[in-house]
Amino acid sequence: MRSIDDLDTPAILIDAARAEANIKRAQAHGDRHGLKLRPHIKTHKLPYWAKKQVAAGAVGITCQKIGEAEVMADAGLADIFLPYNILGRAKLERLKALHGRVTLSVTTDSRETLEGLADTFTDAGHPLPVLVECDTGMGRCGVQSPDEAVALAREIDKAKGLRFGGLMTYPAAGRAAQAEAWLVDAKQALAAAGLECQRISSGGTPDMWRSGEDSVVTEYRPGTYIYLDRYQVAKGVGGLDDCALTVLSTVVSHPTPARAILDAGSKALSSDTLGLADFGELLGIPGARVTGLSEEHGNVTLSGDAKLRIGERVRVVPDHCCVVTNLFDQVHLVDGDKVLETLPVAARGRMG
Repeated sequence: MRSIDDLDTPAILIDAARAEANIKRAQAHGDRHGLKLRPHIKTHKLPYWAKKQVAAGAVGITCQKIGEAEVMADAGLADIFLPYNILGRAKLERLKALHGRVTLSVTTDSRETLEGLADTFTDAGHPLPVLVECDTGMGRCGVQSPDEAVALAREIDKAKGLRFGGLMTYPAAGRAAQAEAWLVDAKQALAAAGLECQRISSGGTPDMWRSGEDSVVTEYRPGTYIYLDRYQVAKGVGGLDDCALTVLSTVVSHPTPARAILDAGSKALSSDTLGLADFGELLGIPGARVTGLSEEHGNVTLSGDAKLRIGERVRVVPDHCCVVTNLFDQVHLVDGDKVLETLPVAARGRMG
């Protein structure tokens, strides 16, 4: 069996036991609260983990792009949600082909997107479920009011080859209560209009742990929960010991006693800090923070008793693991220093 000492750097390490534990913990939470889980594969982009999530009890998976969904369908994943506005003839034809292979559902937040779906999907015997995307405070996509949700749901309901599938949102972090109130109003407005809303899908790993039996949400789409990262730790989801993904890196320079350089820069760690003060920290080395990035260099600031040496190999916990996953062709599943398996990041770069 290989050791991590045999790996070139930089490289992604996935602590397999930690990832499995994170999957089980989230599924147990969902089961306790009667909440269906539909994990978002954007974090890992691996059929290997998607299958593990479904085996643990998830009702299906979530993919952000058609390319990701095609990879997962090819690997045998059978129930896929695409919460993204699909536009353009080429994409719609791919979506139609996917609908013939798996149990598929999608979203829309405009009549323009809906018209493309209605023109493409015309088989009343095999309708495509379409959820209305709702902006409950995130300020991204989504209809702006419950009344707009009802109006769009009515249009979906009229389309021959479509079926109104419910409501979907991605709420702003920490504003679960605001999203809940919005969705309650929308569900009541739909009922008043004679439209049944059995599925209400929400997302965001931190707020999943605040969900309970009294929520109007029926389905949750956590992504980062499987690996966790420094942002999730800062939000109280877990500790560094729960973080499954680290970036193995080598100290290539030590220009001053308080500054070292890693061979992992923005092309390995990402400059997406999600608002944190720096870019990562070195596992097991308190006082060592990645405070600057250029493309191939990571600047580490050392404080207190933290020490490094040139040639030393370290594990960096990144701020945002989802972005880091998409920077590498492969990941290494590990148990301590042992490499259990090396997997290609199958859905990497599938942005269309």
